[in-house]
Amino acid sequence: MAVARVVHTADRTLTGRQLASLLTPPAEGRFGYRELARAVREALLDGRVALRLRLPAERELATVLQVSRTTVTGAYDLLRESGYAHSRRGAGTWTALPDGQAPTPLGAFQDDAGATIDLALAAPQAPDELAAALASAAAELPRYAGTQGYHPYGLSVLRAAVAERYTARGLPTRPEQILVTTGAQQALSLVLTLLGRAGDRVLAENPSYTNALDAMRGRMLRITPVPVTETGWDTGLVDAALRQTAPRLAYLIPDFHNPTGHLMPQEQRRELARAARATGTWLVADETLADIALDVPAPPPFAAAAGGGDGEQIVSVGSLSKSCWGGLRVGWVRAASRVVTELARVRITADLSGSVLDQLVAVALMERLDTIVPRRLAELRRRRDALTTALARHVPDWRWTEPAGGMCLWIDLGRPVASSVSARALRHGVRVEGGARFGVDPGTHEHRLRIPFTLPEDVYEPAAERLAAALDGAPGRFADPALPDWVA
Repeated sequence: MAVARVVHTADRTLTGRQLASLLTPPAEGRFGYRELARAVREALLDGRVALRLRLPAERELATVLQVSRTTVTGAYDLLRESGYAHSRRGAGTWTALPDGQAPTPLGAFQDDAGATIDLALAAPQAPDELAAALASAAAELPRYAGTQGYHPYGLSVLRAAVAERYTARGLPTRPEQILVTTGAQQALSLVLTLLGRAGDRVLAENPSYTNALDAMRGRMLRITPVPVTETGWDTGLVDAALRQTAPRLAYLIPDFHNPTGHLMPQEQRRELARAARATGTWLVADETLADIALDVPAPPPFAAAAGGGDGEQIVSVGSLSKSCWGGLRVGWVRAASRVVTELARVRITADLSGSVLDQLVAVALMERLDTIVPRRLAELRRRRDALTTALARHVPDWRWTEPAGGMCLWIDLGRPVASSVSARALRHGVRVEGGARFGVDPGTHEHRLRIPFTLPEDVYEPAAERLAAALDGAPGRFADPALPDWVA
């Protein structure tokens, strides 16, 4: 089960509204009892609903779905008969998995073909400069050893370095506008916690970064999706969604969008900043991929496109995970200084402060970014070429648009079979994520796969061979491994 997508509640009970929001409605628009049972089963298998949760009372769910109580009773009966639910006398109906549907434990490989190739993580290896950065950090550490070691805002030297980089990229920034966090994911989580409340609307692209969507769901925010298509963003649709729903926040990935790879044009950035300002919406720009400009110049920060007061409600999130290394766990928020102060107060309740040593390593790496980033880009171009060449040879029917930046291909399979392809591929020794994992709504983007090109070049030929074998229906040579069910 996908832990990050699971819905948890304080008393382990799903309300009718919570469950209804997680179900894929039938094409005809109204649930029959078989369709309702199917939808609950799919939500369980997708990981949207956790195991051992109490389902809502029949009457409550019937009222929310606007169906008869008999329909819900029949659906619950089917779920119990098929092993996806069980009842406790006086305690209601609880979610379950039938025999044989439990996660498969790690099994031995049936031959020596090699370990499973994990194509779910868009994360590069550490740069060669890491060792020198560690030595530099070790030399600086004694200066901080005499203090208590808590720096909720981040080390002043690192805040200054991040601010200086924003300024160099075209957005004048002061150190007090920077909060250093434990990676970009914590940065986003802090922003959602400070600016959102359960039940608030948040606008998000569809598809989008799955861990960001999970963070929103975990805070019970109501997500309003806006599509990112083959051609990118439709400003008119985004503007209409902002005006019609007036969301509290809007989460965007304007720089080499994850997973599609699109780069938002400057004029669209200005238009969206104005539209968000008009509706009082906080714009959260995820810029973790801004440095990964493979075929075009690196874009300026999103907030630089906002004129006048339009930038006051823009919060930027960034990190060193893509340009340097995810294992460092150093990210940041850039916002108005008053917002940074409030975020720091929230941050103290989470982890008090980040690691001093990691931050000193980050400072040393930022001093070397002018060397690290060009070499990283050259490496990613070679890996992108290796991946596209291997896919073209072994799965010629697949289609994609080569991204000008970022770390992933957004593959069009031509048919809505991504989930089954992912399952078969795992038995052939390749872990790959279907597009539904990145959708705001369950079941969407089933014709897509996201495949990163962050592994060494020689990995992609055998990976493509295994994918082709999975498509051809050849028997799988690998037992399903117990790989972590998460995406980066």
